[in-house]
Amino acid sequence: MTGRLAFFILNLAMFLLATSPLSAQEDLLAKARQHFKPIPAKAPIIKGNPASPEKIELGKMLFFDPRLSGSGLISCNTCHNLGMGGDDNLDRSIGHGWAKGPRNAPTVLNAVFNVAQFWDGRAPDLQTQAKGPVQAGVEMANTPQRVENTLKSIPEYVSRFQKSFPEDKNPVSFDNMARAIEVFEATLITPDSPFDQFLKGRQDALSQQEKSGLGSFMKLGCVTCHNGVNIGGDDYHIFGKLNPPDPRHLPPGDKGRGGVPGSGGEDYSFRSPTLRNVALTAPYLHTGSSTDLGEVVRVMAHAQLDKTPGDSEVKDIVAFLGSLTGRQPQVEYPRLPPSTSSTPLPLGMASR
Repeated sequence: MTGRLAFFILNLAMFLLATSPLSAQEDLLAKARQHFKPIPAKAPIIKGNPASPEKIELGKMLFFDPRLSGSGLISCNTCHNLGMGGDDNLDRSIGHGWAKGPRNAPTVLNAVFNVAQFWDGRAPDLQTQAKGPVQAGVEMANTPQRVENTLKSIPEYVSRFQKSFPEDKNPVSFDNMARAIEVFEATLITPDSPFDQFLKGRQDALSQQEKSGLGSFMKLGCVTCHNGVNIGGDDYHIFGKLNPPDPRHLPPGDKGRGGVPGSGGEDYSFRSPTLRNVALTAPYLHTGSSTDLGEVVRVMAHAQLDKTPGDSEVKDIVAFLGSLTGRQPQVEYPRLPPSTSSTPLPLGMASR
């Protein structure tokens, strides 16, 4: 009997070990690693646009400088506020002359990991994206020539462009403005979120509810559109693939990538947004039509997956999404060089 009892106890112990919470957690981690990757600790290298300390600093100054706008009031940081999750927390951004933009401003944080920029992906990289809002009438309402005239009128900017682009015969240019902003924006990454720490093997980085939410997130199929380093941002998907969402979330007039000439994109397809720091970036969706992350989970589950998660499941998923908030970049507001008598005045301002 003693031998049989010992054999039974040994087998019971092995069974309990195999089915213990630790084993289940290890299984969850293994599944998560199949879909996600942690954000790297260092900013990625931009192909064709090497970074230097001088260029990054110049890019930071330009990112915060409202003189890139026609009004002299709007900077990149206005709509992509680095103290507010990299966006402006509005449904649609307010631009030149109090005009309201057509879509919700995506976060600039971790944007370097996106396959393309803007909701419809019309800009292939951050450099191209940086040029768009400066020229858009409902945003910064300026022109490349006027931007160049402004920058060339400020001696410190001329010197900084020369140091940042030493081999360029015409360093102060609209293109180089965008290149400088691009390398700065590439530094705006948010590593070390609780979820990143979990992916690296620290089991206690997530609470039990967050782990349950992660499991539901994968089981429901959310990972179809939200995966990889940025947990989204790497492909285009039709919004309303299985069920049409309410028109307030998907207005018929905005066809997304289908409205971009030459893209070959399908109507109502959009680049999936990154879910990194999503708890900081309400309101949500390209329309900015919801401030409730739980509501958005329900909308997307129904529209994309034909699923109806229960209340507790939604709460768990929202808790998991909260674990995606990473270490925010510490950016010191730069001292901007003063204008001169030859600096173009803001549009509509009386001449000197």
